[in-house]
Formats: sequence, C-alpha cells, structure tokens
Amino acid sequence: MADKDSSSSSSSTGRPSPRQYPPELKQRAIRMVLDSYDRGEERFGTITRIANELGIGPESLRKWVRQAEVDRGQRAGTTTEDVQRLKELERENRELRRANEILKSASAFFAAELDRPSKR
Repeated sequence: MADKDSSSSSSSTGRPSPRQYPPELKQRAIRMVLDSYDRGEERFGTITRIANELGIGPESLRKWVRQAEVDRGQRAGTTTEDVQRLKELERENRELRRANEILKSASAFFAAELDRPSKR
C-alpha cells in the first residue's frame, strides 16, 4: 500500500493548501484585469488568461477582482474596510463581554463577603 507523502502541499481534505501571494502580485494582477475591462476587451476568459500568465490560480484572481470591484463601488458587497472594522468591533465586543463576566464574578464574591457575619 502506498503511503501519502507527508511533504505534499495538500491538506487532509484533499484540497491543496492555500498559497500566499505577495501583495504586489495581487495588485498587479487585479490592475491588469481591470485595465483589460476598461479597454473594452472581452470579459470571458480574461481572468483565466491573466492568471495563467502570472502563475496564479484563476479562482484566486477572480475573488480578488470581485473584492476590488466591491471596494471601488462597482459591485454590491461588503468592502474590505468594512470587514476589517467588523472584525475589530467583534474583538472589542468579546473583550468587553469577558471583562463584564470578570466584574460580575468579583461583584458576587464581594457581595457574599459583605453578607457573612463578621468575626469580631
């Protein structure tokens, strides 16, 4: 029986691990696609062609272009800025809930201390 190579880049789900592309490459690829659209070139196949030219997965590039269009107001959706703000607010909310639980516990502890008869 053949063992699975542990050095392969695929995860336990059988899908390849996500690649990290440099931000400069992402921006260049997005710019190339949007410039192509602005020049009135055929939209069909543009992303795949540019992705192949740059060695990027076509679906990754398609996702980046969609998000860039949302960020520019050309497509409906949640902007990158809004997503970051939501993450910050959710993190802050978690911290405040945690602090609130700590304060509730401390309040209950001290209330119990006050209710006990003193040993004087």
